[in-house]
Amino acid sequence: MESDERPGTVLSAAEAWDRLKHCEYGRLAVSVMGEPDIYPLNFVAHDGALFMRTNPGTKLAELTVNERVAFEVDEVNGDEAWSVVLKGTARVIVAQSEVDAADTLPLKPWIPTRKYTYVEITPTYIQGRHFELGDEPERY
Repeated sequence: MESDERPGTVLSAAEAWDRLKHCEYGRLAVSVMGEPDIYPLNFVAHDGALFMRTNPGTKLAELTVNERVAFEVDEVNGDEAWSVVLKGTARVIVAQSEVDAADTLPLKPWIPTRKYTYVEITPTYIQGRHFELGDEPERY
């Protein structure tokens, strides 16, 4: 039996990172005590890690309780789309030398507020897919 399933083309790790480097908005997924949460946020991909800024609150509390996170970014452009999923470990940056280095990144708050806490996500897994969009095939 022939299938019309077209799951997309798997991107190499380098291609997936390239997509991340050219984006600034994504979604952070966390889970504490079996309860998942997801947060839209802006980020920077730099030197094999993701960086974000935040303030004390639910998101920061959750990722410090469970450092294992997932991150997703995607884009739809005309008749094609792509998606990248990254899994890794999040940590709050506390060493002043690392904060100073993070201050040099092009990472500004998404909303008009000050965000003083930097978080780094070190990946353990990354996968991306490219999709050719189109109408559903006719049944035969």
